[in-house]
Amino acid sequence: MRIYVVFAHPSKESFTQKVLESFIRGLRDAGHSFEVGDLYAMNFKSELDLPEYKREIGLNPDAEVPPDVKAEQEKINKADALVFIYPVWWSDCPAKLKGWFDRVFTYGYAYQYVNGEHFTPKIQIEKALVLCSAGHTLEHLEEIGIAQSMRCIMLKDRLSGAGVKQARMEILGGTTGGEDTLRQRHLTRVYQLGKTF
Repeated sequence: MRIYVVFAHPSKESFTQKVLESFIRGLRDAGHSFEVGDLYAMNFKSELDLPEYKREIGLNPDAEVPPDVKAEQEKINKADALVFIYPVWWSDCPAKLKGWFDRVFTYGYAYQYVNGEHFTPKIQIEKALVLCSAGHTLEHLEEIGIAQSMRCIMLKDRLSGAGVKQARMEILGGTTGGEDTLRQRHLTRVYQLGKTF
């Protein structure tokens, strides 16, 4: 299986970086091929500019997209599955990753309106996995409703809404000020998710 891993964290010393390393070690041990798109290392432009905005509202599926967007779409086209690895900041992904969705999931590529009104998802990916590290515990995020909100936005709107057939999220909670044993359990779990992907 060929997997495109989209990674969003600015620090190479973060726990989220360790999550990436554990997951790809599992992929390697399982014999999968993969590519990592490190959005910060790529200095991926996250803001949708005026020409891109006009392209989207123009609803022309054949309109040109910027070269960096085209490159990301080609990586998706080569993949059988997508994986997103990022920290939870203010109840969502970092702006760099949100901007990746804004810019890469373009009209005509990720979705289209048929007869001007019927929304049609267009991406043909079998499955996606979202791994996000969170300072709060999973129990706390569930209790205050943030976990459900995160799942709804990422899994239903961004992924299933664009055509991904199966999408799931693993929230690796309690990482800020948490015990090393908890972090290690998360990393062991992530390795297994990679190995059994």
